[in-house]
Order: sequence, then C-alpha cells, then structure tokens
Amino acid sequence: MTPDMTAIDLRRRTDRHALKRRTDEGSVSVFAVIITLVVVVFFGAVVDFEQVLEARQDAGTAAQEAARAGAGHVDLEHAYAGGRFIVDQATALRAAREYLRTGGYTGTASPVGARAIRVQVSITRRALFLNVIGLATLRADATATADLTTGIEGPSRT
Repeated sequence: MTPDMTAIDLRRRTDRHALKRRTDEGSVSVFAVIITLVVVVFFGAVVDFEQVLEARQDAGTAAQEAARAGAGHVDLEHAYAGGRFIVDQATALRAAREYLRTGGYTGTASPVGARAIRVQVSITRRALFLNVIGLATLRADATATADLTTGIEGPSRT
C-alpha cells in the first residue's frame, strides 16, 4: 500500500471487486433450472412415447382379435346342406364390428374382395407429460386382415 492511499480509496477499491464478484452470483441457479427443465421434458417424452408404443401394440392386438372373431363364423346353411365350411362375409363383418364395440375400441371392419375382411383400429391416449408442449393426445393405428377360408380350401401358399 502506498502512503498516499487512504482508507477511503482502499474501501472503494474493495467495493468494486465485491461488485464484480456479485455479477456471477445466481448464474449457476439459472443454468440448473434450464438443465432441470430439459431433463424433465426428456423424461416426459420417454414416458409418453412408451405410451404410444403400448397403444400401438394394443391396437394391433385388437385388430387381429376382431378379424379372428369374424373369420370364425361359418355359414351354417352351406355347412349343413353340402358339408362345405364357408365363412359368411357379412356375418364375419358383423362379428368383427361387435368385437370392437364390446371391447370399447374405435375402428372399422370392411370387406376385402369376396373372401377376406380388414379391421382397422385406432387408440387414442392422453399424454402425461407432452401436453406441456402442446401434445395433449397420442394416437396409434393398426390394421389386420383375415382370409375367410377354412381347411384345405384356402389359397395356395408357396
């Protein structure tokens, strides 16, 4: 310390150094908040996309089961009269639609040609975390087709 430096000059200099140090205070807190938000959004995306995968699997299972329920309806008139087991397409469609209705699924059953039906199922789930960024619902779709042939009368599969 030089002899001309007074106590007031020393205090001013110390106050300037303290002021410079204070400008850094709180910057770690802002960084921590931003990183925490990014981690929470990422975690939420993982959870909600798992919901989409689960809904896709559920939709696929429902579509396959509805198609299978329809394909199991043999036209009894042909079976009793001629001994041929033919699946009635109209009955198969009704059975597939009934399966969807009783299961609470949203979907359609439609004919494909004269000997098949196609079932489409849509499942919508509420987003748990992604609604924060505007995605309120998550949707999954699936389709299954059933051939309406029985026994050895089915199409050749080579």
